[in-house]
Amino acid sequence: MIFPDQAVRIVIATKPVDFRKGHDGLAAMAHAELGFAPRAGVMVVFRSKRGDRIKVLFWDGSGIVMIYKRLEQGGFAWPKVGDGVMRLSRVQFEALFAGLD
Repeated sequence: MIFPDQAVRIVIATKPVDFRKGHDGLAAMAHAELGFAPRAGVMVVFRSKRGDRIKVLFWDGSGIVMIYKRLEQGGFAWPKVGDGVMRLSRVQFEALFAGLD
């Protein structure tokens, strides 16, 4: 997987989002509702309502990168749904991305 350097903070938007949103819509949501700008060295993970898909948004130095992943079976292990964000370590993110509990 393409992954930025170790200095990037990783956060999960705990409230599910409309997955029809693309780069610009998610970046605007991250900035307006969560207070994070992808250009500021933050990787933001968004979840779908069903919990089986994620979109990851981050700045790679030349543009906004969006990664989309859908699990074939089961769902991702998510924190309790609510408003706000939760910070993750790189190891926690990698476990989440791999679909591990």
